[in-house]
Amino acid sequence: MPDISRRAAALGTENAFVVLAEVNALARTGKDIISFCIGQPDFPAPENVQEAAIRAIRAGKHGYTPSAGIDELRAAAAKYLAQMRGGLPIRPEDVVIGAGAKPFIAYAILSTTDYGAGDEVIYPNPGFPIYESQILANGAKPVPIHLHEKRGFSLDPDELARLLNARTKLLILNYPHNPTGGCLTREELERIATVLKKHPQVWVYADEIYSRLAYVGEFFSIAQVPGMYERTIISDGASKTWAMTGWRIGFTSNPVLAPVFTRWITNTESCASQISQWAAVEAINGPQDAAARMRESFLERRDFIVDLLNQVPGVKSQVPGGAFYVWPNVTEACRLIGAADSEEFRKRLLAEAGVAVLADIHFGSRVPGEGQHVRFSYAASKQAIEAGVQRMADFIRRNTRKVA
Repeated sequence: MPDISRRAAALGTENAFVVLAEVNALARTGKDIISFCIGQPDFPAPENVQEAAIRAIRAGKHGYTPSAGIDELRAAAAKYLAQMRGGLPIRPEDVVIGAGAKPFIAYAILSTTDYGAGDEVIYPNPGFPIYESQILANGAKPVPIHLHEKRGFSLDPDELARLLNARTKLLILNYPHNPTGGCLTREELERIATVLKKHPQVWVYADEIYSRLAYVGEFFSIAQVPGMYERTIISDGASKTWAMTGWRIGFTSNPVLAPVFTRWITNTESCASQISQWAAVEAINGPQDAAARMRESFLERRDFIVDLLNQVPGVKSQVPGGAFYVWPNVTEACRLIGAADSEEFRKRLLAEAGVAVLADIHFGSRVPGEGQHVRFSYAASKQAIEAGVQRMADFIRRNTRKVA
């Protein structure tokens, strides 16, 4: 039997889907599971978006589109991205449409680093696990920048300055942040931009997929800082804002790299689904009532789950600034039940209490001195949140008595 490549064998994954498979396997045996592991809205896509897709199907829009996307969506996305970011001069030709925002992570690394040349990419840790796996798969060196609880999980410009060097080619920023819900303020982004001025060879990949789910002040992009627009790759999409995860529509903008990204798409996916593209045009250009209601609901759930978690023995949770994730510290809870770490904690919580969460190690190596954390996605009903957190509290109390 032929061997697979070392690159394929070492390729990382997104552990949310691994845990989801565990959850589904348990559910098939009849076990009652409350899951907080997948980060996607629990709402349907807005009705006007669904109707736009049906119209596209009936109009015969079934074929390939240009690799960069249909003109109508590139224009709509350019206007939308610009309006969300202080009137940046984003043109339709600067925007490329992909099958979700995720492929642009790889395209950005491929377009800014050379395989095996020692080029470095700085990425947040904890962070979306695909950052590290794609850096490694594409032959660059991953350099984690640790996010600390005492800073609200925002990136420290001083630590960034220590990591930057002549080999650094790309900095990945993600805000609002997955998994912690942390945000970066305008002042912090301006400080980051000041640090980057000393390193003009560094591109910035601004993963802003949760831009419409920032709850503290108006969203601000690093691309809005003077001198940063041309070197910033702005990445956003339809998945989170309009509950269109499965429709697979992302849009990314950079005036220099747009043609390069287009060639990568031609070499890989050919184009995003035409039907989904027409639906995304309606999502952007149509009424925003449904998106606003979803955002309001997520904000209410954030406050609800944080309040409940902070009543659980051994659990402390900060209030996240955006997205739909909460990242409680469970160091003391692990001690109370005799769990070695957060991964043992989450495995026992699933097996014994029927509650599915993700452990911090699913989002990178554990940050030194930061203790133990788990991630809840609160894109779930308030009833599920209340029941799941209650099960967690009961699980800790029950097991604390056993080891007392």
